[in-house]
Amino acid sequence: MATTTKIQPRALVRATGGPRYAVALVVDALGTGLLRPFLLLYGVMVLRLSAPATGIAMTAGVVVGLGCMPAVGRWLDRGARSTVVAASMLVRVLGVVLLLATPAGYVWPFAAAALLLGIGNQAWPAAHAALVATVAHGRQRDTALAAGRALRNAGMGVGALLATACLAGGATALQALAAITGLAYLTAAALAWSVRLHADPAAAPPEGGDDGPPPRMGALLAANVVYAFCLNVPEIALPLVLVTQLHASPVWSAAIFVANTVLVVTLQVPLTVLMSRFPRRTVLALAGVVLAASYLGFLAATSLVPGWGAPAVAAVSVVCTLGEILYAGSATALATALAPAHVLGRTLARFQLSTGFGLAVSPAVITALAPQGPAALWGTLAGATLLSASAVAPSATDPGRQVRGGVAPVCPGPYAAVRSRSAAIARRRASSLRGSSGRRPS
Repeated sequence: MATTTKIQPRALVRATGGPRYAVALVVDALGTGLLRPFLLLYGVMVLRLSAPATGIAMTAGVVVGLGCMPAVGRWLDRGARSTVVAASMLVRVLGVVLLLATPAGYVWPFAAAALLLGIGNQAWPAAHAALVATVAHGRQRDTALAAGRALRNAGMGVGALLATACLAGGATALQALAAITGLAYLTAAALAWSVRLHADPAAAPPEGGDDGPPPRMGALLAANVVYAFCLNVPEIALPLVLVTQLHASPVWSAAIFVANTVLVVTLQVPLTVLMSRFPRRTVLALAGVVLAASYLGFLAATSLVPGWGAPAVAAVSVVCTLGEILYAGSATALATALAPAHVLGRTLARFQLSTGFGLAVSPAVITALAPQGPAALWGTLAGATLLSASAVAPSATDPGRQVRGGVAPVCPGPYAAVRSRSAAIARRRASSLRGSSGRRPS
């Protein structure tokens, strides 16, 4: 299996989609960081909505937004790449415009704005992964996906810091931040569209070939729902535990969130490159083990004497972040590698559907388990994550690993199935020629 042993910045920028696309990622992430963490505050402070109504509208927007993924997958399979990325950003521009136009006290326009923002947020990851998969291949693609995530986290972190500094301005500042976010999304959409990347439809199976559905990935998709919980642990689970169970200062929660962002930005690419010597399934299973160990570490930290619990949780959060980095560096790359070219879009859409569902239900699950005690919360998460890790771990009996003349790679490239079908067609044609002429064709 080919590995990536060093990081070449110029090659990495090209593999990520080029300089303009990299700038589009940063601008889009800055805009997202300015508004998304404070959307609840916008509903409460600017629109005078109740916190429960605002939260329900935001959750409904995320969940209903997942319904766009099948259409996004089919659009990608027709060859669209940068157009889909730009469209996901333009949809969010419409959401921001509707948000700014919503009168105070009206929840339905706010819910519609949250829906448009949710559609854009759900469509973007699959479209971005498909674009990168078209430009880069093999382990270079994995590194490019990791670099895109690091860029996005850096932009969102800076945007959130800028927004936090502006919050003293109250409702007026939030409206200004929303307007700036809309302009950032519009600029990013124009930059992404200017890349004008389109996949060649000829990469799909030839007429009469196998044009079947996406590969079966039930175990991976189910496991991914549980894995996705780790993305909400620093934002939801740890602040909840620190404040309600350990009675610690909210400063600890903020410090953990900042440390998580910094570690992801600095370590996502190097760790992905380092782990490229191992099969993607192995890395994903290892991520589950590391995450489960961190959950058990949080359980132990909450049982310490008063005064030591918060520092212990902060220390264990570093382990949890390492598990998150391993997961993010291998999960999307695995789904992309498993997908034949003609169903890449639908495969990535299904994968994003499982990720989005995990992110949507995790706040409700975490807040329901936390009042039952640390053992209920962290024990359940650890057990479910270990079960998921065992489901995705490589096995000698995995279908498709054994091939004639040796062992196939655990994760064939996205065009391996197309090449295999093309070779089979060539063999059949050669066989028919030999049968009609009685001799081997020259």
